[in-house]
Amino acid sequence: MADEIKNTTENTETEALAEAVEDIEEAAEELTEAVDDEEEIEEESEDDGDDDGEEEEKAKKKEGKLVDDIIEVIESTLLTVFVIVMIFTYLLHPVNVVGGSMNNTLFDGNRVFMTTVYTGPHYGDIIVINNDMAYFLDENGKVYEKDITGSGLKECIIKRVIAEPGQTIDFDLENEQVIVDGKVLDEPYIRETVNKDGGMYDFPITVPEGYYFVMGDNRRESADSRNPDVGLIKKDQIYGKALIKYSPIKEFKFLFVDKK
Repeated sequence: MADEIKNTTENTETEALAEAVEDIEEAAEELTEAVDDEEEIEEESEDDGDDDGEEEEKAKKKEGKLVDDIIEVIESTLLTVFVIVMIFTYLLHPVNVVGGSMNNTLFDGNRVFMTTVYTGPHYGDIIVINNDMAYFLDENGKVYEKDITGSGLKECIIKRVIAEPGQTIDFDLENEQVIVDGKVLDEPYIRETVNKDGGMYDFPITVPEGYYFVMGDNRRESADSRNPDVGLIKKDQIYGKALIKYSPIKEFKFLFVDKK
Protein backbone atom coordinates (compact mmCIF):
# COMPACT_ATOMS: atom_id res chain seq x y z
CA MET A 1 0.00 0.00 0.00
CA ALA A 2 2.77 2.28 0.95
CA ASP A 3 4.55 1.50 -2.32
CA GLU A 4 1.40 2.19 -4.25
CA ILE A 5 0.99 5.43 -2.40
CA LYS A 6 4.62 6.21 -3.07
CA ASN A 7 4.22 5.40 -6.74
CA THR A 8 1.05 7.32 -6.84
CA THR A 9 2.78 10.25 -5.21
CA GLU A 10 5.69 10.03 -7.65
CA ASN A 11 3.30 9.78 -10.53
CA THR A 12 1.37 12.72 -9.20
CA GLU A 13 4.55 14.74 -8.73
CA THR A 14 5.71 13.74 -12.22
CA GLU A 15 2.39 14.75 -13.70
CA ALA A 16 2.39 17.96 -11.70
CA LEU A 17 5.93 18.71 -12.88
CA ALA A 18 4.94 17.91 -16.42
CA GLU A 19 1.91 20.15 -16.14
CA ALA A 20 4.06 22.89 -14.63
CA VAL A 21 6.52 22.53 -17.49
CA GLU A 22 3.64 22.66 -19.92
CA ASP A 23 2.29 25.72 -18.12
CA ILE A 24 5.70 27.34 -18.27
CA GLU A 25 6.02 26.50 -21.93
CA GLU A 26 2.57 27.86 -22.60
CA ALA A 27 3.38 30.98 -20.62
CA ALA A 28 6.63 31.32 -22.52
CA GLU A 29 4.79 30.92 -25.78
CA GLU A 30 2.20 33.45 -24.69
CA LEU A 31 4.95 35.83 -23.61
CA THR A 32 6.75 35.31 -26.89
CA GLU A 33 3.55 35.93 -28.79
CA ALA A 34 2.88 38.98 -26.66
CA VAL A 35 6.38 40.31 -27.35
CA ASP A 36 5.95 39.62 -31.01
CA ASP A 37 2.59 41.36 -30.99
CA GLU A 38 4.14 44.31 -29.13
CA GLU A 39 6.97 44.52 -31.63
CA GLU A 40 4.46 44.47 -34.46
CA ILE A 41 2.51 47.23 -32.75
CA GLU A 42 5.70 49.23 -32.21
CA GLU A 43 6.68 48.73 -35.82
CA GLU A 44 3.24 49.89 -36.93
CA SER A 45 3.49 52.84 -34.55
CA GLU A 46 6.91 53.65 -35.92
CA ASP A 47 5.53 53.44 -39.43
CA ASP A 48 2.65 55.72 -38.47
CA GLY A 49 5.11 58.01 -36.74
CA ASP A 50 7.23 58.14 -39.87
CA ASP A 51 4.18 59.06 -41.94
CA ASP A 52 3.19 61.75 -39.45
CA GLY A 53 6.75 63.01 -39.38
CA GLU A 54 6.89 63.20 -43.16
CA GLU A 55 3.58 65.06 -43.27
CA GLU A 56 4.77 67.45 -40.57
CA GLU A 57 8.04 68.02 -42.38
CA LYS A 58 6.19 68.68 -45.63
CA ALA A 59 3.89 71.11 -43.83
CA LYS A 60 6.88 72.94 -42.35
CA LYS A 61 8.57 73.13 -45.75
CA LYS A 62 5.37 74.46 -47.32
CA GLU A 63 4.96 77.02 -44.56
CA GLY A 64 8.60 78.06 -44.92
CA LYS A 65 8.22 78.45 -48.68
CA LEU A 66 5.09 80.57 -48.18
CA VAL A 67 6.96 82.82 -45.75
CA ASP A 68 9.87 83.10 -48.19
CA ASP A 69 7.46 84.00 -51.00
CA ILE A 70 5.77 86.65 -48.85
CA ILE A 71 9.15 88.13 -47.87
CA GLU A 72 10.22 88.13 -51.51
CA VAL A 73 7.03 89.92 -52.57
CA ILE A 74 7.48 92.50 -49.77
CA GLU A 75 11.11 93.07 -50.75
CA SER A 76 10.17 93.45 -54.42
CA THR A 77 7.35 95.85 -53.56
CA LEU A 78 9.56 97.95 -51.30
CA LEU A 79 12.28 98.05 -53.96
CA THR A 80 9.75 99.09 -56.60
CA VAL A 81 8.33 101.82 -54.35
CA PHE A 82 11.86 103.01 -53.53
CA VAL A 83 12.80 103.21 -57.21
CA ILE A 84 9.57 105.08 -58.04
CA VAL A 85 10.13 107.53 -55.18
CA MET A 86 13.72 108.11 -56.29
CA ILE A 87 12.65 108.62 -59.89
CA PHE A 88 9.93 111.14 -59.02
CA THR A 89 12.12 112.86 -56.43
CA TYR A 90 15.29 113.29 -58.47
CA LEU A 91 14.48 112.53 -62.10
CA LEU A 92 10.86 113.15 -63.08
CA HIS A 93 8.35 115.68 -61.79
CA PRO A 94 4.80 116.05 -63.13
CA VAL A 95 3.95 119.56 -64.36
CA ASN A 96 0.53 120.89 -65.34
CA VAL A 97 0.46 123.28 -68.30
CA VAL A 98 -1.71 126.38 -67.90
CA GLY A 99 -2.50 128.69 -70.82
CA GLY A 100 -1.87 128.56 -74.56
CA SER A 101 1.54 130.22 -74.98
CA MET A 102 3.12 126.92 -76.05
CA ASN A 103 0.50 125.96 -78.66
CA ASN A 104 0.64 123.82 -80.72
CA THR A 105 3.25 121.82 -78.83
CA LEU A 106 1.53 122.06 -75.46
CA PHE A 107 -2.06 122.99 -74.68
CA ASP A 108 -3.84 124.19 -71.60
CA GLY A 109 -4.37 121.23 -69.26
CA ASN A 110 -1.62 119.07 -70.74
CA ARG A 111 0.66 117.29 -68.29
CA VAL A 112 4.37 116.84 -68.81
CA PHE A 113 7.22 115.16 -66.99
CA MET A 114 10.07 117.51 -66.12
CA THR A 115 13.55 116.37 -65.12
CA THR A 116 15.95 118.26 -62.88
CA VAL A 117 18.87 116.19 -64.15
CA TYR A 118 19.98 117.43 -67.57
CA THR A 119 22.78 119.08 -69.50
CA GLY A 120 22.45 122.59 -70.84
CA PRO A 121 19.75 123.65 -71.42
CA HIS A 122 20.30 124.09 -75.13
CA TYR A 123 18.42 125.49 -78.09
CA GLY A 124 15.00 123.89 -78.54
CA ASP A 125 14.73 122.59 -74.98
CA ILE A 126 11.44 123.32 -73.24
CA ILE A 127 12.14 124.49 -69.70
CA VAL A 128 10.07 125.19 -66.61
CA ILE A 129 10.97 128.53 -65.05
CA ASN A 130 10.52 130.23 -61.71
CA ASN A 131 9.81 133.73 -62.98
CA ASP A 132 10.38 135.51 -59.68
CA MET A 133 12.51 138.30 -61.14
CA ALA A 134 13.01 139.87 -64.60
CA TYR A 135 16.50 140.51 -66.02
CA PHE A 136 17.35 142.95 -68.79
CA LEU A 137 20.33 144.65 -70.41
CA ASP A 138 21.17 148.33 -69.99
CA GLU A 139 22.71 150.52 -72.72
CA ASN A 140 26.14 149.13 -71.84
CA GLY A 141 25.01 145.52 -72.18
CA LYS A 142 25.10 144.92 -68.43
CA VAL A 143 22.41 142.88 -66.71
CA TYR A 144 20.09 144.61 -64.31
CA GLU A 145 17.19 143.28 -62.24
CA LYS A 146 13.60 144.39 -62.41
CA ASP A 147 11.31 143.72 -59.49
CA ILE A 148 8.03 142.28 -60.80
CA THR A 149 6.20 142.07 -57.50
CA GLY A 150 2.49 142.27 -58.17
CA SER A 151 2.84 141.09 -61.76
CA GLY A 152 0.59 138.29 -62.95
CA LEU A 153 3.69 136.75 -64.55
CA LYS A 154 5.50 136.29 -61.24
CA GLU A 155 4.85 132.58 -61.36
CA CYS A 156 6.02 129.31 -62.83
CA ILE A 157 6.12 129.50 -66.64
CA ILE A 158 7.09 127.07 -69.40
CA LYS A 159 8.96 128.24 -72.53
CA ARG A 160 11.42 127.11 -75.18
CA VAL A 161 15.12 128.06 -75.23
CA ILE A 162 15.87 130.11 -78.35
CA ALA A 163 19.29 131.56 -77.59
CA GLU A 164 21.98 130.34 -75.19
CA PRO A 165 24.68 132.28 -73.35
CA GLY A 166 27.06 133.97 -75.79
CA GLN A 167 24.67 133.80 -78.75
CA THR A 168 23.32 136.86 -80.55
CA ILE A 169 19.61 137.06 -81.25
CA ASP A 170 17.80 139.35 -83.67
CA PHE A 171 14.38 139.62 -85.36
CA ASP A 172 13.53 140.20 -88.99
CA LEU A 173 10.03 141.61 -88.50
CA GLU A 174 9.46 142.19 -92.19
CA ASN A 175 9.87 138.48 -92.93
CA GLU A 176 8.73 137.46 -89.43
CA GLN A 177 11.86 135.49 -88.68
CA VAL A 178 14.06 134.85 -85.66
CA ILE A 179 17.80 135.01 -86.31
CA VAL A 180 20.45 133.54 -83.99
CA ASP A 181 24.14 134.08 -84.72
CA GLY A 182 23.19 135.30 -88.18
CA LYS A 183 21.18 132.17 -89.05
CA VAL A 184 17.43 132.15 -89.57
CA LEU A 185 15.94 129.52 -87.31
CA ASP A 186 13.96 126.69 -88.83
CA GLU A 187 11.10 126.38 -86.35
CA PRO A 188 8.54 123.77 -87.39
CA TYR A 189 7.19 123.67 -83.84
CA ILE A 190 5.76 127.23 -83.76
CA ARG A 191 2.09 128.09 -84.20
CA GLU A 192 2.65 131.57 -85.64
CA THR A 193 5.67 133.63 -86.64
CA VAL A 194 6.77 136.78 -84.83
CA ASN A 195 5.32 140.14 -85.81
CA LYS A 196 7.06 142.19 -83.10
CA ASP A 197 10.24 141.95 -81.07
CA GLY A 198 10.23 143.44 -77.59
CA GLY A 199 10.36 146.98 -76.28
CA MET A 200 12.87 146.24 -73.52
CA TYR A 201 15.79 145.56 -75.87
CA ASP A 202 17.62 147.23 -78.68
CA PHE A 203 18.12 144.23 -80.97
CA PRO A 204 20.33 142.51 -81.84
CA ILE A 205 21.53 141.54 -78.37
CA THR A 206 24.09 139.05 -77.14
CA VAL A 207 22.81 136.85 -74.33
CA PRO A 208 25.16 137.23 -71.33
CA GLU A 209 26.79 134.28 -69.61
CA GLY A 210 24.46 132.47 -67.23
CA TYR A 211 21.28 133.66 -69.00
CA TYR A 212 18.91 132.42 -71.70
CA PHE A 213 16.49 133.96 -74.15
CA VAL A 214 13.21 132.03 -74.21
CA MET A 215 10.03 132.21 -76.27
CA GLY A 216 6.68 130.45 -76.46
CA ASP A 217 5.74 128.45 -79.54
CA ASN A 218 2.58 130.53 -79.88
CA ARG A 219 4.67 133.60 -80.71
CA ARG A 220 1.91 136.16 -80.90
CA GLU A 221 0.27 135.06 -77.66
CA SER A 222 3.30 134.36 -75.50
CA ALA A 223 4.65 136.36 -72.59
CA ASP A 224 8.33 135.41 -72.86
CA SER A 225 11.77 137.06 -72.86
CA ARG A 226 10.35 139.86 -75.01
CA ASN A 227 7.91 140.76 -72.23
CA PRO A 228 8.84 143.51 -69.69
CA ASP A 229 7.81 141.17 -66.84
CA VAL A 230 9.89 138.20 -67.99
CA GLY A 231 13.11 139.23 -69.72
CA LEU A 232 16.22 137.06 -69.80
CA ILE A 233 16.08 133.87 -67.79
CA LYS A 234 18.81 133.34 -65.24
CA LYS A 235 20.03 129.75 -65.00
CA ASP A 236 19.18 129.70 -61.30
CA GLN A 237 15.54 130.32 -62.23
CA ILE A 238 15.25 127.10 -64.21
CA TYR A 239 13.42 124.35 -62.36
CA GLY A 240 14.03 121.72 -65.00
CA LYS A 241 13.65 120.49 -68.55
CA ALA A 242 10.40 119.10 -69.94
CA LEU A 243 10.88 115.64 -71.43
CA ILE A 244 7.52 114.01 -72.13
CA LYS A 245 3.94 115.06 -72.66
CA TYR A 246 2.06 112.19 -71.02
CA SER A 247 -1.49 113.49 -70.66
CA PRO A 248 -3.82 113.21 -72.39
CA ILE A 249 -2.39 109.81 -73.27
CA LYS A 250 -3.52 110.05 -76.92
CA GLU A 251 -1.20 113.06 -77.27
CA PHE A 252 1.80 111.29 -75.70
CA LYS A 253 4.93 112.87 -77.11
CA PHE A 254 8.67 113.20 -76.42
CA LEU A 255 9.52 116.90 -76.24
CA PHE A 256 12.77 116.84 -78.16
CA VAL A 257 13.83 118.96 -81.12
CA ASP A 258 16.16 117.90 -83.91
CA LYS A 259 19.02 120.36 -83.41
CA LYS A 260 20.93 119.63 -86.61
